[in-house]
Amino acid sequence: MNKSSPSARERIVAGAADMISRRGLNATSIREIAKHAEAPLGSTYHYFPEGKQQLATEAVRHTGEWTTRSLRAELRAGPAAGLRAFLALWRKIVVDSDFRAGCPVLAVSIEESAIDEMPAALAAAADVFATWESLLADSLREHGAEPDQATQLATLIVAAVEGTVAMCRAKRSTQPLDHTAEQLQSLILATIKD
Repeated sequence: MNKSSPSARERIVAGAADMISRRGLNATSIREIAKHAEAPLGSTYHYFPEGKQQLATEAVRHTGEWTTRSLRAELRAGPAAGLRAFLALWRKIVVDSDFRAGCPVLAVSIEESAIDEMPAALAAAADVFATWESLLADSLREHGAEPDQATQLATLIVAAVEGTVAMCRAKRSTQPLDHTAEQLQSLILATIKD
């Protein structure tokens, strides 16, 4: 196997993220994930001996890391550029999937768990959201926003984008992204000082 091809484990994690983004966690089985990732079912259990929750946790982290890399790179040009990139990333996902995929981090966050304690996948989702908020808030502060306002606006951006992605799927339209982009852009420009 050459270095550019993903390992079986990476394919399984990416496949789980994709399936969760389309169906949600509860409607996604380990067997379907293995098939989707073109991996033997046994290797799924080999890499994820704790089962579906372990795999879902890794899928959430995978999505979080992938999105964070993009967001961090774009935020170097400022919070407005970061917002545009964040929205463009989700636009591509919903359009390329014909409005069938959303965010697996959100999908894991809204489904009720069958276990009493907080599942690891939900904790991972909270960490991902916190990371995105922190990156945005730091960028806003670096560009002159007041600390509290930067924190609140960062939360609003993440919440608005996540909700907008769900609306795009429901409406089979990118119009919610366009409306959200315009309003969030205005808020950022009114908040920063450069």
